[in-house]
Amino acid sequence: MKSYMARKESVERKWWVVDATDHILGRMATEIAMRLMGKHKPIYTPHVDTGDYVVVVNAGKVAISGKKAETKKYKRYTGYPGGLKLIPYARMLEKKPEEIIRLAVRRMLPKSKLGRAMIKKLKIYAGPNHPHDGQSPEPLTIQTRKSK
Repeated sequence: MKSYMARKESVERKWWVVDATDHILGRMATEIAMRLMGKHKPIYTPHVDTGDYVVVVNAGKVAISGKKAETKKYKRYTGYPGGLKLIPYARMLEKKPEEIIRLAVRRMLPKSKLGRAMIKKLKIYAGPNHPHDGQSPEPLTIQTRKSK
């Protein structure tokens, strides 16, 4: 019996759309990362990008559990001595809500050339509209929602 190895030329990519309204950030990010890597497909091959495209809308309405809204901080380093910048979650949600989801998903992908190619297939928009209607994306249902 022979093993199947996917080739990048033979991979068929689908488009998915996720509405981030009231979804828990981490649980949504794991599902998106799985779709970007292609682990949901039976042809998954670790060294080939077999993943699909994912469009996330309403990124500004994403939920976060516990007291993370007050305590979570995003770190970035300028490269200069004393250049560590700490950005609170509330300010990041106000200024760049797309970046919250992008960082959560990027940190779940492989740290290699392959991971950098996978993150380019993620399209995030703060509002409900996106320009990818021509690709006819299918809605991706994620089971976890914040309890009201």
